[in-house]
This record gives sequence, structure tokens and C-alpha cells, in this order.
Amino acid sequence: MIRWECKSFDNFTAYELYRILQLRIEVFAVEQNVVYQDCDDKDFESYHLTGNDNGLLLAYSRIIPPGIAYPDAASIGRVVTSPQARGKSIGKQLFEKSLQELFGLFGNIPVIISAQLYLVKFYENFAFITIGNSYIEDSIPHIKMIRYN
Repeated sequence: MIRWECKSFDNFTAYELYRILQLRIEVFAVEQNVVYQDCDDKDFESYHLTGNDNGLLLAYSRIIPPGIAYPDAASIGRVVTSPQARGKSIGKQLFEKSLQELFGLFGNIPVIISAQLYLVKFYENFAFITIGNSYIEDSIPHIKMIRYN
């Protein structure tokens, strides 16, 4: 069973932070073969949702307060599941829990995400709609999506 935990950056142990960065690098840099600056200073002001099972980090997302990435909206980013967790609906659980945590932290506000283009249908299941045109971010096609509340 997955144990979900949401913490600010300052409340992580060095071990927890290491596991988070390890997963982000494993998927975004190695698996997706993308060279980018993962540590972008948004981590310091964000909240971090982790999903662990028996000490293994299976899922992670970064919940960004309003005013950091977008002036009048919060955001969710670095949404990632471990390769060992795929095909078990953990990504869906992760995003549902991310939205719950976001609204618990910041209230009923708009949420903007930068979605990888191939995941548009996934995010539409959570009431997100696309805005604008697609663009390349870190060598991968993305599109901005918003959920109004």
C-alpha cells in the first residue's frame, strides 16, 4: 500500500531528497534522454508529494505555490512514477493526490501545468483544458493546460 506524504523542502531528510532527485533523474534525464537543469530553485518554495511503498519511492510530484511559476495560479510539475510502478494506476493516484494537496494548501484556485503533449488526454481527465499552442521544452513537445475552479 502506498503511503503518501507532502512536505516542504526544509522538512526533507537528506535521504528523502536523494531518493527524489534519483527518481527525477532516472526518468527525466536517463529514460527520456533529456539534458536539462532539473534543480531550478523552485524546489525551495514548493511542496513535494511522495508515494512510498515499503521504503521504495514509487511516485513524486512538485506542488508549486501561486506566484512562483505563474502569477495567479498554482502549478504541479515534475510528475513522475518509477518504472517499477507503471501500469498500476499509480500515476492517476499521484495526480489526484497532488490536486487534493494543492487545494488543501492554497484553496480553490486555478492550476496551470506544462504538460508533455502526449499526456493531454490524461490531464483532461482531471478537468484541465489546453491553452495556446504547443511548444518545445527541454527537447520535448509540451502544451500549457489550465484547470479553473
